[in-house]
Amino acid sequence: MHSSRPRATVPGSLPPATAAGPSSAASGSPGSSVTGPPSTGAAPPDDAPAHRPDARYVLLLGTMCALPAVSTDIYLPSLPDVARDLGTSAAAAQLTMTGMLIGGAVGQLVIGPLSDRFGRRAPVLVGVAMHVVVSLLCAIAPAIVPLVALRVAQGFFNASATVVAMALIRDRFTGSDASRMMSRLMLVIGVAPLFAPSLGGLIAGQWGWRAVFVFLALFGVALWVVVLLRMPETLPPERRRPGGVRTALSGYGRLLRDRHFVALAVLPGLTMAVLMTYVVASPFVLQVGYGLTGHQFALLFAVNGAGLVLGAQINAAIVRRVAPIRILRVAIVLTVVLTGVLLVLALTGAGGLWALLVVLWLVLALVNFAPPNASAIALGRHGAMAGTAAAVIGALQAGTGGVVANLSGVLGGGAVAMAAVMLGAAVTGLAVLALATPAFRRGGAWQLA
Repeated sequence: MHSSRPRATVPGSLPPATAAGPSSAASGSPGSSVTGPPSTGAAPPDDAPAHRPDARYVLLLGTMCALPAVSTDIYLPSLPDVARDLGTSAAAAQLTMTGMLIGGAVGQLVIGPLSDRFGRRAPVLVGVAMHVVVSLLCAIAPAIVPLVALRVAQGFFNASATVVAMALIRDRFTGSDASRMMSRLMLVIGVAPLFAPSLGGLIAGQWGWRAVFVFLALFGVALWVVVLLRMPETLPPERRRPGGVRTALSGYGRLLRDRHFVALAVLPGLTMAVLMTYVVASPFVLQVGYGLTGHQFALLFAVNGAGLVLGAQINAAIVRRVAPIRILRVAIVLTVVLTGVLLVLALTGAGGLWALLVVLWLVLALVNFAPPNASAIALGRHGAMAGTAAAVIGALQAGTGGVVANLSGVLGGGAVAMAAVMLGAAVTGLAVLALATPAFRRGGAWQLA
């Protein structure tokens, strides 16, 4: 049970975090429950003071979370130029994208425990500073192999911003508040796929692909200054986890023994797989299969990106009144239904392109309902090591999304392959939630708190 100690709150401000008290929510022991059903979600533990964040705080954390997305999306239009300039193949150039995802997954697993050991500010300041250095080295890379290696390093250091941002949310929020905060971040993060490719194409068109990395370095400098001046330290020394590698491995072992946490941590990755399958397959489906021009595809990509942002904001609004676990259950079921409809349309051709696009937009609008709610519940179970927990969630999200999305190409890369992989990821997510957690059992939702 949660401790009965009163929890001080300071409305409208960023109160200092208090020392963690013993609670089952913080320990994350399987089967723990909260006595008495909360009104909107899990009761906040003692180490997560409640407060109302202002727009600047949301913008700061959103920009931190968007750093990997910006570093990826702004570079997309440059891939053909990279292959031509460095005398390599398109497949080799694409390794600069895959390498960044791999580096990001590993980086989150390493940096998460470091943020629990040394606090939140130091890891992100070092990580963003190294992002600046690596970006400048990418700008002068002489060949494809060094560029791939540098992109792996860039993904590794960029992970510091994502992990720390999620840990900051857990330090300050729990339950519905945490889910709402994560959804608000999507308003900032969602700008990356909307405008970053166009900006990257403009920069590369004027000054070449190497200038894109100079811009990323400048972006990193600006973010580093803002973090230095504006980001509070939310993990005081008395709450930090001492120790080195053994402590980190012990933390990961504790997380992996909590099957409810593992199930919830997998869900954002499976949802990301739905999104990444669309991102990877849509150029071939819409441009090759349906004959859309490059301009038409770019416009459609932006419209679907707006759907992602809109869905996140709707989730942020309704989570004020509905518990995150209830939203999660409905969102997963609806995703299965809509991806099933998408597959039927792809197989039969019923309704033509417009029917496919409408259902696809609805699927993408649902994508950002599951990750913030699943992540908020999972992080709430392990508040004492939020950095390590955030690292596991982030690594699973990047790894699962990247691996599953490639299956559409293996299956042929058409509309049927895209819809089938999206449906498979959604069905797997529903099975994980139904079989590995008590989410659908009577009273089981509160066991996840």
